[in-house]
Amino acid sequence: MGAQIVNKVAKSPLINFDLEEWIPQGHRSQIDLSQWLEEGFILREKHFREALKKEDWSRYQDHFIALECSSDAILPAWASLLVCSHLQPFAKEVVMGSLEDLERHLFSKTLRELDLTPYKDKPLMIKGCSDPSIPKDAYIQLIQRLQPVVKSLFYGEACSSVPLWKAKKKSEGSS
Repeated sequence: MGAQIVNKVAKSPLINFDLEEWIPQGHRSQIDLSQWLEEGFILREKHFREALKKEDWSRYQDHFIALECSSDAILPAWASLLVCSHLQPFAKEVVMGSLEDLERHLFSKTLRELDLTPYKDKPLMIKGCSDPSIPKDAYIQLIQRLQPVVKSLFYGEACSSVPLWKAKKKSEGSS
């Protein structure tokens, strides 16, 4: 009879970290400020304020919102702040920018709040080939958070990983 097959990956102390598991859950919406501008370019304060008052902001209940202006209009800073003040009672989070900017912001917040305790002095594999909606910047932020606490970092899958970093061994005489 042949030797027993052993799953070395299952017995490995390597921790797999999949950013897909950390995607903030919630509906994403983009709001274009140009919809309240005359011909999409001219902000007339009275008209702008009246249009915002008529909006049903409750439809954005628990949404993550990206505010942007699709036209080349030059808007005063208060315009986006006024829209944000209408959204504040309903939206989970509002950012100025594109949906991609919103996603980067959400991942940044999630990774800043990440409890690093389970990863202390452990070898860690950052899963590759994840959801393409995960911003590449999230991987950079993840490594910056993890590197000071983990033993080593790899990228990819257990069967084909790329070593990224390994902690220096502590010398016996150091304190």
